[in-house]
Amino acid sequence: MSLAVAFDNIEKQFGPVRVLYGVSFDLTPGRIYGLIGENGAGKSTLMKILSGYEQPSAGTVSINGTVRAFDSSRDAEAIGIVLIHQELNLADHLSIAQNMFLGHEIRRGLFLDEPAMRDATRARLADVGLHKHPETRVRDLIVAEKQLVEIAKAMLREARLLIMDEPTATLTPAETQRLFALMARLKEEGVTIIYISHKLDEVERVTDEVIVMRDGRFVTREATADLTRQQMANLMVGREVSDMFPDKPPLADDAQIAFQVDHAYVPGWAANVSFSVRAGEVFGFAGLVGAGRTELFEGLIGVRKRTAGHLSIGGKEINPRSPRDAMHLGMTYLSEDRKGRGLHVDMALKDNLTMMTLERYAHPLLDVEAERDALKKAVHDFGIRTGNLASRARMLSGGNQQKLALAKFLHPDPRVIVLDEPTRGVDVGAKRDIYFLIHALAAEGRAVIVISSELIELIGLCHRVAVMRAGQLVATVGQEHLTEERLISHATGTH
Repeated sequence: MSLAVAFDNIEKQFGPVRVLYGVSFDLTPGRIYGLIGENGAGKSTLMKILSGYEQPSAGTVSINGTVRAFDSSRDAEAIGIVLIHQELNLADHLSIAQNMFLGHEIRRGLFLDEPAMRDATRARLADVGLHKHPETRVRDLIVAEKQLVEIAKAMLREARLLIMDEPTATLTPAETQRLFALMARLKEEGVTIIYISHKLDEVERVTDEVIVMRDGRFVTREATADLTRQQMANLMVGREVSDMFPDKPPLADDAQIAFQVDHAYVPGWAANVSFSVRAGEVFGFAGLVGAGRTELFEGLIGVRKRTAGHLSIGGKEINPRSPRDAMHLGMTYLSEDRKGRGLHVDMALKDNLTMMTLERYAHPLLDVEAERDALKKAVHDFGIRTGNLASRARMLSGGNQQKLALAKFLHPDPRVIVLDEPTRGVDVGAKRDIYFLIHALAAEGRAVIVISSELIELIGLCHRVAVMRAGQLVATVGQEHLTEERLISHATGTH
């Protein structure tokens, strides 16, 4: 059965905070809709209402002409509405099969039918191109593989209306192509797909219509073919968005080498990697998922074991044993996992900001007023949008969480800054803010290293880009030769 959906004057408040204002539009079955808007526009909240995770404060949702109110996500799943969360919703200690059937176990009499669940899991994993044994523990998967498990789990629920929230954020180009093929097949079967993404090139490519939300309100619904990416971006932010990337300032001829790595080895991930970054340079790292970029830098800052190699900052050799040690030596690394390793989302904004530099504020008692002043400055300098300085980090939108994470890791005033996927999951406006911030940091004479899966981002930001493949640094491409084709060819070994 196909599902037609109509939102009628949907409103939502969390306590005194209103996040949705009279949202009304409808969805025709068997089409792919791109749902776009800045972080905080209300997209995810609206979809949580549709899928039973939240209740509207006012308004109604109709399915096939009948008003429905779901008490839980399970109620919504029972009629075929399935949400694939942006934040992965898996139990790490359980197997893939156990996660796939959690709460929906197949039984044979009094006992679980383990073989049937394994067979069904194997079939759905094949659909999404993940070749892992159903008994593999989820904790042993990389982030991209966990994302594919989430998609496979949705397939298992026999979705008739599938909501995908940033599904390709961690996927390789090949995995993304496979997902798009799967979406096309589901569409042919009459499944309605709502595709939430900040990657406007993907929205342009795979959707039939685009729905734009801004500040908790419905803005417009247009045929995708009638909108350019630039027009989409302008509708999202309510103004002209131009000059996405700042001009790259030329490096001074006498710019000193700020950070140098010679023959680094991180067992199982990176072998014999050497590179150098000059003061004032933005230096990129490209490569497919699993190429070893993140693991290399985890080895350099002491999160992983490094068995060989020399590091130096400003010509002085360093040997960090932990991230805190690296920080004291002048180097910080902002993880791609901002909620797991970047921020403590249940802590206050000021506590997150000053966590790495508490010694500055303890004399010996903690100077709370000085912490508040530091937070006010960070909110101003980094453009963090928050209605309440006393709120917890979880209350910020994704883009503002990323800005807070940047402020936290820059608070120690490092000379070398490593940013791993700094704009993953943030909207076009926040991306632009972060790009300009990165260049401002470089203009201060710092060495900035950007690890990114978005090639356009690396091309727009960086003076040079190093490309890794299977743990090896295979090429370093200068600014004058930076093209998507060249970076992809190095990353895939077809150059």
